[in-house]
Amino acid sequence: MLPFWPVTATTNPPARTRAEGREFLGHPKGLATLFSTELWERFSYYGMRAILLLYLTAKLKDGGLGLDANLGEAVVSVYGASVYLLSVVGGWLADRVMGARRTTLIGAFIIIAGHLSLSVPTPALSYLGIVLVALGTGIFKPNVSTMVGGLYSEDDSRRTAAFSIFYMGINIGALVSPWVVGWLRAGWGFHAGFAAAAVGMTLALVAWIWGRKALGDVGLHPSNPVEPQESGALSRMAAYVLAGVAAAMVVATVVNSGSFGLPTMVDAISYIALVTPVVFFVVMYRSPKVEAYEKRRLLAYIPLFVAAMLFFMLFEQASTTLTTFAADRTQLQIFGAHISPEFFQSVNPFAIIVLSPVFAAIWMRRGERSPYLGGKFAIGLGLAGLSFAIMALGSFLTGDGKASPMWLVVVYVVQTIGELCLSPVGIAATTLLAPKAFRSQTMALWFLAPAAGQAITAQVVQATSGASDTAYFGGLAVVTLAFTAVLAGLAGWVHRESGH
Repeated sequence: MLPFWPVTATTNPPARTRAEGREFLGHPKGLATLFSTELWERFSYYGMRAILLLYLTAKLKDGGLGLDANLGEAVVSVYGASVYLLSVVGGWLADRVMGARRTTLIGAFIIIAGHLSLSVPTPALSYLGIVLVALGTGIFKPNVSTMVGGLYSEDDSRRTAAFSIFYMGINIGALVSPWVVGWLRAGWGFHAGFAAAAVGMTLALVAWIWGRKALGDVGLHPSNPVEPQESGALSRMAAYVLAGVAAAMVVATVVNSGSFGLPTMVDAISYIALVTPVVFFVVMYRSPKVEAYEKRRLLAYIPLFVAAMLFFMLFEQASTTLTTFAADRTQLQIFGAHISPEFFQSVNPFAIIVLSPVFAAIWMRRGERSPYLGGKFAIGLGLAGLSFAIMALGSFLTGDGKASPMWLVVVYVVQTIGELCLSPVGIAATTLLAPKAFRSQTMALWFLAPAAGQAITAQVVQATSGASDTAYFGGLAVVTLAFTAVLAGLAGWVHRESGH
């Protein structure tokens, strides 16, 4: 569970805290506040995500919304894409308007409202809940990470350890929530599971309010507040964004033969998620503020961005196609005990907790002998492609029967190893290769990679309706592994242009 770590934290100056003389595992007491808040927020997010597809595609008589499996997977994909798109907005609001503290608080209330809406067995409120959770999470999530960095000066030796502790909170929440929510869903229905997510987010809010004094001035004010003379430029930007959204809706409506329903919304959000990173790259590349050597670095970043996009296209299918496979085509009995489809979504955070220290030690020991930047990306992407090749093999060998649960366990572990190779390196690459004039906006690019990847998934699952699991997983594996080979060939060029 790495995509949001550590975000913009490395660029923040230290703020005054009231944590002097009070420590949490040798760190400022404010870290305990952020750790607890993040743990429970991730509990709510991954708990809701674990059962969302099952709820959307369950028959009406079974308490679901009765969507076709492909449409349900597309909805969950654009939900994930929306979270990452909106995180750009959340970061901007914190940096320019409200500060991280107030932005986080508003996001928390919106998330709770979303989970409560999902807890009510009414289809209209369910869709409203999905929208609210995506909006609230996008506003909330990037700013908690930023405040962790705000607790320390840039030369504080505890910074890296602080993010490791914080990151552990993310994975504890992600590990526990599918078990709890899956158990509630099995015993009392989907809405009980969504109610548990609401409770988790409420606990996050309580932790936040209870411990906010320990943060001192961290996140209290915007780091780069909007100036009055910027109003014209901001108005034009807002107009461009609204025009882009309107254009995406028009195109999606035409593609869907003039109808305006759920498939149209799915397509429109997909188009926005795919076009936005292109706009970012074009604006930066054409800017007169960008030096010639920075443009070369920006070009070197493009294959890395595409690799990250393809990686998350596969990785984020834990909540879509892999959940469908777990529910419909996997044996859910182990040694006589029943396991729920949600169980498999706990494998990744468990593997992260176990393997993170191992990989940190490996990279440190290898030092300068570590692969180049492009090489590490290629390893991570190649492992993601391999995981889908394993899925295709498992599906083929299973035939019309039920697959062993070990197929999915192995797939998630392989993806986790790929995540550990690509995600931390990707965050560093984003900050290293971005032009100086756009330094404060660099992490928006990293958020847009998983957004675009999930937008592709939303389109692919609809376009491949009726294809076998073997063909679907195998086809994506071939495409991903082919680009991996291309990226491996470009690794030397990326190294020369970037210096990494």
